[in-house]
Amino acid sequence: MVSGLTLEYDGAGFAGWGRQPGLRTVEEELLGALRTIFGPTGSDGRPLTLRVAGRTDAGVHAWGQVASYAHEAVDPARLNSMIGDDVAVLRAEPAPPGFDARRDAKSRTYCLLARRARSALERGRALWWAGELDRAALRACAQALVGRHDFSAFTPSETEHTRFERRIVRAEWKVLSQRRGAEDEPPDGGELEGALLECWIEADTFMRHMSRTLVGTMLDVASGASSVEHFTRLLEGRPRTEAGKPAPAHGLALASVRY
Repeated sequence: MVSGLTLEYDGAGFAGWGRQPGLRTVEEELLGALRTIFGPTGSDGRPLTLRVAGRTDAGVHAWGQVASYAHEAVDPARLNSMIGDDVAVLRAEPAPPGFDARRDAKSRTYCLLARRARSALERGRALWWAGELDRAALRACAQALVGRHDFSAFTPSETEHTRFERRIVRAEWKVLSQRRGAEDEPPDGGELEGALLECWIEADTFMRHMSRTLVGTMLDVASGASSVEHFTRLLEGRPRTEAGKPAPAHGLALASVRY
C-alpha cells in the first residue's frame, strides 16, 4: 500500500527538504507526524520513509511538492494538526501500486519585485530589485532556454551529476501587477515600476542550483552586466565560472510536479 501527499510550505524556517542532524527540515517534520500515527515501519515492514519529487534547498518554497510513503492515506487535517504552520498537507490519497514520488519536479517559478521601495508583504517571497531591467533581454534569454542544452555552467562545479544535458520544455517571464495573480502585461519597453515578475521554468529534470543560477544570470543580462549572446554561449556547456551568481533562495518555489 502506497499513499501520496501534495504539500505546500514556506521554506524560510527550514534547512531544506532533506533530513539533517540538528536542523529543522520539511522531511523531518512530516516523518515525525507519520511515525506518531503509524509507528516506525511502513506497510511493507520496512522503516517508514518519505520519497519526494524534488529535494528543495534551504529557504526554497513549494506550492505543489509531492511525496509518497508506504502506508494508508491519512486525513490531511489530522496531519496538519501535528506539524508546523509553515507546512501544509493539501491532499493525502492512495496511490497506484508501485507509485514512487522520487521523480524530479517539472516546474519551478522565481518571483521578482521590480520597484524602488522594498515590500513588506513580498519580502519573503520575491527578490526585491530596485535597478533597471531590460524586458526584451529577459524574454530573449527565456526563449534561448527552450530545448536541450548542456547546463554545466548553471550547477556547482563539484557535483555528483555525470550528465549535464537537460531539456527545457517551457521558459517565460510573466509580468504581473502589484496585486499577485492579476496579470497586467505592459508592452515591451513599458514601465515596470511596482511590477511583480515571475520566471517560470519547466524541465525534464533540474540540477542543484540550476534554476536559481539561470535566473541570476538572466538578471545580469537584463541589468546590462552581460549580454544575450553570452547567455546563449553558456548553454553550450561552458564552465560554471562564466555564469552569474544564483539568485537568492527565498524567491524560488517548486510550483508543480507532473507524472
